[in-house]
Amino acid sequence: MDREEAVQRLLDAAEALFYARGVQAVGIDEVRSTAGVSLTRLYRLYPSKQHLVAAYLRRRDERWRADLAGHVAAQTAGPAAGPADRLLAVFDWLEGWFRGPDFHGCAFINAFGELGAADDLIAGVVREHKSLFRDYLAGLAGDLAADDPAIVDQILLLAEGAMTTAAITGGPEIAHRARAAAATLLGTSLTDAPARGER
Repeated sequence: MDREEAVQRLLDAAEALFYARGVQAVGIDEVRSTAGVSLTRLYRLYPSKQHLVAAYLRRRDERWRADLAGHVAAQTAGPAAGPADRLLAVFDWLEGWFRGPDFHGCAFINAFGELGAADDLIAGVVREHKSLFRDYLAGLAGDLAADDPAIVDQILLLAEGAMTTAAITGGPEIAHRARAAAATLLGTSLTDAPARGER
C-alpha cells in the first residue's frame, strides 16, 4: 500500500466514523482498524488524532463546497438568473443534503462543539471553512452585497441556523423555511424550488 492509498483509506475511515458518531466517541485504533492501516503508518502520516481530524475536515470542506457550487451553477445556469436566485439555490441544496440518510449536521460545527474551544488546530480549520463559505456567498451576492453589505452575513446566519436546526430536529423542511426567510430578506417572491437531489 503506497502513501496515497494509506491517506485515502484513513481519511475515508475517519470521515465515516467521526461524522457519524463524533470525534471523541471514536478511538484512533478503530480508525486504523477500519482503514486497514498499521498504527505506525497512521502516526507517520498524522502525528496525533487532532491532525487526522483536521485532515478529514479539510478534505470534507473541499468536497462540500464543490458539491454546493456545482448545484448552484447548474440550477442557475440560465441568463435570467441573478444574485437572489443564486443565493436561494443554496437553500435548495441544503434541503437535499438534509434529506440524505447520512446527514448528521455540519461536520465543522460538530467538531468545534467537541474540540474547538480547547484545540487551536481544529478551531482554525473550522473557522477557515466558515470563512470560505461566507466568501462563496459573497461571490453569489455580487452587486447585492455592494448595495447592502450586511446581506451576506444575514444569508450566512440563515444557512448556518438551518444546518444546526436540521441536525437537532431531523427535519429537512427547515431549509425551505430558511429559504423563505432569505427570499423575504432579498425582496424576492418565493417560488417552488426545483426538484431536490440527495447529498
